[in-house]
Amino acid sequence: MIDNSTEPKLQRPPAEQRFADELAKLAADDSAPRPPGWALSLQAARAFVVGDDRLGVSRKFVGDPSLIDRALVTLATNRGLMLVGDPGTAKSLLSELIAAAVCGDSTLTIQGGASTTEDQIAYSWNYSLLVSEGPTQRALVPAPLLRGMAEGRLVRFEEITRCPLEVQDSLLSPLSDRVLAVPELEGGDNMVFAREGFNIIATANTRDRGVNEMSAALKRRFNFETVFPIADFATELDLVEAEAAAALERSGVPAPPSRDVLEVLVRVFRDLRSGDDAGGRMQSVMSTAEAVSVAHAVGIKAWYLRGGRAAAGDIVDCMAGAAAKDNREDLARLRRYLEQRAPKHKGEHWRDLHQARALLPG
Repeated sequence: MIDNSTEPKLQRPPAEQRFADELAKLAADDSAPRPPGWALSLQAARAFVVGDDRLGVSRKFVGDPSLIDRALVTLATNRGLMLVGDPGTAKSLLSELIAAAVCGDSTLTIQGGASTTEDQIAYSWNYSLLVSEGPTQRALVPAPLLRGMAEGRLVRFEEITRCPLEVQDSLLSPLSDRVLAVPELEGGDNMVFAREGFNIIATANTRDRGVNEMSAALKRRFNFETVFPIADFATELDLVEAEAAAALERSGVPAPPSRDVLEVLVRVFRDLRSGDDAGGRMQSVMSTAEAVSVAHAVGIKAWYLRGGRAAAGDIVDCMAGAAAKDNREDLARLRRYLEQRAPKHKGEHWRDLHQARALLPG
């Protein structure tokens, strides 16, 4: 018998599991009209994303609340929702939260890429059954799109512009006619008609624009919403602190880096993101998500290698791979920033940051 108490925990459960209590509170308190097939009303779904102090529902997305309103309205129509923006602006998180609120399931996800095929989007076959029985319902293996249509759920399509054009255009009929053909099946079983509640949320990075530009026909079937980086320093700092603390807790680290250290980290990221200071603008993604990743690494390094709290100098060591990656020009920009800009700030953490510049690879 398996001892469930010793099973490793899930690294990242889906939103509907992480926030199951909040979704239950919102559903119990939800008396507003709901679009057909939706688990919550637009008001309750909005509260799930932006928070509701009255019900003890936490804020999960930092951004313009009107964006959430427009996104939910779009999904209640017959048009898909396209979230575009710079990498690391929480487009995927937002699509996950919305799917969890609207249909209680955020796992019908297609991850776009150069190798993505129509089989991975719509359906494939159990080849043993296909050989023995031929193309039957029993041999059919539904992929996220077919499941979303048949069950009346939202389908998330991540990085859609990374997919070949012919794969993207497989969404045309499901979005316009709300039908998916399975030509291998015979009779009336060869058409899957979408049930109430079905729609598609897609995401695309602006830096990928032009890789596989969407056709005009497909664009017409989406409403586009841009997700912008966090403009306010204090808000971004609060978010990095909260997300880093949660990530470090999952990694067995009892406390995040101090707020003073995180303040240095966020300031460095914002300076290098804008390029207004010494060093110039980084080509690599200097997003809030990357800042959380660096804060996570800083906390792990300090706890597991030194058994203590993180110092600002740890930021340099962890940024080299996370921020600069393999771009030598970005590494040079980071070095110039540490040499020229860091000494202009006052405080021991900035001195530590400046002194740690020697940790950068040559």
